[in-house]
Amino acid sequence: MEKKQNDSKLNSDASKPLYEQLMQKIKNSISNGELQVGTRIPAEQEMCSSYGVSRITVRKAITELEKQGILEKKQGKGTFVTVPAIRRKLHEVNSFHDTCRMNGKKPSTKVLDQKTIPSSSIDEEELGVAPGSRVVETIRIHYADGVPVILEENHFSMAYSYLLESDLNGSLYNLLEECGTEPAQATHVISLKKASPNVARLLKVEPETAVMFLHEVIYDKKGRPLHTSRQYIRGDIFAFRL
Repeated sequence: MEKKQNDSKLNSDASKPLYEQLMQKIKNSISNGELQVGTRIPAEQEMCSSYGVSRITVRKAITELEKQGILEKKQGKGTFVTVPAIRRKLHEVNSFHDTCRMNGKKPSTKVLDQKTIPSSSIDEEELGVAPGSRVVETIRIHYADGVPVILEENHFSMAYSYLLESDLNGSLYNLLEECGTEPAQATHVISLKKASPNVARLLKVEPETAVMFLHEVIYDKKGRPLHTSRQYIRGDIFAFRL
């Protein structure tokens, strides 16, 4: 019987099977950044030694994580960390936080900036603001299970200036709804772009990696422009359903 020998060893006396304990250990290592997306996990024998389990236990844990889309075997190269795609129906207007939860992911958001800037001709056309006015700009990174997925830039008219002082680390749409505004529909334009050095750094991908670029105009229930959104999205993690 496989015995617990130190803190890294698994507990053979626990009610949870050893392979499930090992699965959780691997998931925790991915969540805390010890194992990042695209990296190879330790070899079977190394994991047997580290966790004090048999090769059968290691293989079963890896097989189950493959079924969940968390690990991927590459012939002749080893087993690598991947992430199941987060899927969103394109015609539905959902916050990233809601989309993550519907896909069984833990969402989080980091605010990079919230300020006013001079309106552009695109703002004037899409938001209906007057030439020479200012707009509210928010820039955030969205994470799923601690992995960066979307770099988002939103523009609002000054009617939403309260966003400058709001906590935007949670769901933006929940905040808007609490303030009496409900997003209802949107127009979308999707294309591919190569990640600039800054986008690549923030999304933790290699520069020049192809990422999805989504340009949206979101409208409220009365059909008035609510905000525009420009999003750089990791296609290896996020997918749209038409």
